[in-house]
Amino acid sequence: MQGLRWCAAMVFVLGLAGCQSSMMVKTDGAAPMPEQGKAMVVFLRPSSFGGAIQSSVYDTREGDDAFIGIVSTHTKTAYQADPGEHLFMVIAENADFMIAHLEAGKTYYALVSPRMGVWKARFSLLPIHGDAGAKYSLRSGDFTSWMESSAWVRLTPEAERWYRENAAGIREKKRDYLRKWNAADPQQREELTLKAEDGV
Repeated sequence: MQGLRWCAAMVFVLGLAGCQSSMMVKTDGAAPMPEQGKAMVVFLRPSSFGGAIQSSVYDTREGDDAFIGIVSTHTKTAYQADPGEHLFMVIAENADFMIAHLEAGKTYYALVSPRMGVWKARFSLLPIHGDAGAKYSLRSGDFTSWMESSAWVRLTPEAERWYRENAAGIREKKRDYLRKWNAADPQQREELTLKAEDGV
């Protein structure tokens, strides 16, 4: 059974590798803004590390998750979210999570951060805080550089089709990694939480 799960996971990861060009397209015009009554969350991946491997991002829900997009190297994508608490998820070889407490009218930022995995790059979602002393801060020179080096992208119908075809595997991976997330200590979760005051 474990062997079958591993094979399924690798098909999922390899199927996503190198597909960004046809599934996410660059947007033209001004940067997006929060819609009326919504909070906006920007997921950005300024690093070129593990560049051949893509990661997909979701807003987890009780039923079907909301597919936000595929975040490739040097890209960023915006998600219009309802105010309140959310659990966001990134999937590649692994799945990882980030809590967010969102207020309407504000924009929040999270890094899609690659790290070495067993076969391919793994990814984490790292909150970018408003506090100047935070490890990842909106007030840092790094943040300015990340934004400037990342292009805005949006979903295409092909990406939506890819998600529908892979939804079952995504849900299975979510279940597996949620067990680890739920066993994490409170400090770990605190470090992976976007706070309401982090929005601008």
